[in-house]
Order: sequence, then C-alpha cells, then structure tokens
Amino acid sequence: MCLFSYDDDPDPDEQAPAGLLHVPVRPEAAGPVLRMFRTPLGARTAVGFTRRELLTATLGAGQPSIRLAESALRSLAEPLGVDRLVVDPTLSAPPVTAGPVRADDEPVRVR
Repeated sequence: MCLFSYDDDPDPDEQAPAGLLHVPVRPEAAGPVLRMFRTPLGARTAVGFTRRELLTATLGAGQPSIRLAESALRSLAEPLGVDRLVVDPTLSAPPVTAGPVRADDEPVRVR
C-alpha cells in the first residue's frame, strides 16, 4: 500500500481512455492497412499517438496515419492476434545506416 496520494498520477491498471488517436498506416490499393510494431521484448502491439506532432517526431513526416478511437483500434487489432496497445511511444532503436560502420564512421562496403 502506498502512503502517499497522487491524484494526478493514475494507476497504470486504471488508465483513462486515450480518445481519438493518430494511428500509423501503410497505403495499399484496397485502402490503408494498420502498421503493427513490436515492444522491446518482441510482443506485437498496435500503436497510437495523441497528437500528430508526436507521430511525426517518432516515425517521420512522411508517415501516413488515420484517426481512430482507442476502442476501434483495439477492435481492428484483435483479429490479428494483437492485444496490446501502446499510446505515444518513443523510438528506441538506433538510426538505420546504409551498411556496417567502422570505428572511424566510414561505411564499409558489403560485397
């Protein structure tokens, strides 16, 4: 039991609904397709952002997105076997390089 009361800090198990989210998608001929991601431990997860600026900062300016309610995103992800939703994640992977890099930061040509 916690001895202190934090009125503005919700219990993680009792989070408020996120509302409308900016959800990353891939454009396909039949229409947009949800992008699924993986958590650091490898579990598949749906992702949504509360603001377009957060999506752009994490995935880049060219990332297409659609607006969905949290419940709609969960409903679309469930048939795919995805039961996790991460709201406002930050990118944790190092930037992608063109190829292996030596200690002097010169790209190594792979043959």
